[in-house]
Amino acid sequence: MPLTESVYASATVQPDSLYQAYSIVMGILDKTWVEEGDIVKKNDPILQIKNTSPQLNVENAKLALQLARENYQGRAALLTSIEDEINAATLKLANDSINYFRQKNLWNQNIGSKVEYDNRKLAYELSRNNLNLLQRKYRQTKNELETQLLQSENQYKTSLTTSEDFTIKSKINGTVYAIYKNPGEIVNTQEPVASIGRSEEFIIELLVDEVDIVKLKKGQEVFLTLDSYNSKVFEATLDKIYPRKDERSQTFKVEALFKDPPSTLYPGLSGEGNIVISKKEETLTIPKDYLMETSKVLTDNGEIEITIGLQNLDRVEVLDGIDEKTAIYKPKK
Repeated sequence: MPLTESVYASATVQPDSLYQAYSIVMGILDKTWVEEGDIVKKNDPILQIKNTSPQLNVENAKLALQLARENYQGRAALLTSIEDEINAATLKLANDSINYFRQKNLWNQNIGSKVEYDNRKLAYELSRNNLNLLQRKYRQTKNELETQLLQSENQYKTSLTTSEDFTIKSKINGTVYAIYKNPGEIVNTQEPVASIGRSEEFIIELLVDEVDIVKLKKGQEVFLTLDSYNSKVFEATLDKIYPRKDERSQTFKVEALFKDPPSTLYPGLSGEGNIVISKKEETLTIPKDYLMETSKVLTDNGEIEITIGLQNLDRVEVLDGIDEKTAIYKPKK
């Protein structure tokens, strides 16, 4: 007769990518944007924490940014007035330069007075120095205004980010399965505020005893029964094996995917699963309760040692020791 050996596991159905949302700030829950069961898209707001102070910071940072941008780029920009001064100083330097070199040529020809020559020279040097000072002032002011503008832009971005921290958003396209806080309650960073997962994709979480985990590998068949669907059997495929053991339950968690899932599923539906690790179409089997001392049977010739192969909940495969013609007897308890 055919014999299938399988590993038993308790089963729980969960949405794919199910996660618990946490807040990274503390505060009072001001508003819930959605209700349990609502469909959400990635980055949709879920919950709003009261954020009066951060919102004011955003407004102040925006005003500071506008002022910095006006000082650097606007009609009344500081650079414009310095440019006007530079233009005037350039014209004065050109005029003083002409007067100085004209007077210098005359002085070289012993024409004019020494005092007049010195006055023209001093005026020329003062104009040149003044222009250099204004040019340096322009460069320094420009650097300062650029720095202030960049700092204001960064401050505004930072305040926006801080303000966004008070709005908890969905990380995926899915369904809101739970909201753990009501408006007016305190929200902290240690407790989850919502549970969100995929809407149409569900996985089967199976807990396997540590003595059986080494028998499993991805791709094995899984037969599942759910309490909500009575005795109906669903087929699935083993998809993932978690390598870490739960020390409290002494079990390993594995995941399976439905081949043809039922039309209606909810998070937390429980049931039982059997993971097929081996199968034979034709083999010699005996009931498990005919075994004595794990590998002996009672025959007309007394106790005989047999070699055991596959086994399931109620039958074991006999590889050697007896054949299909051997009469065996159920031992007395």
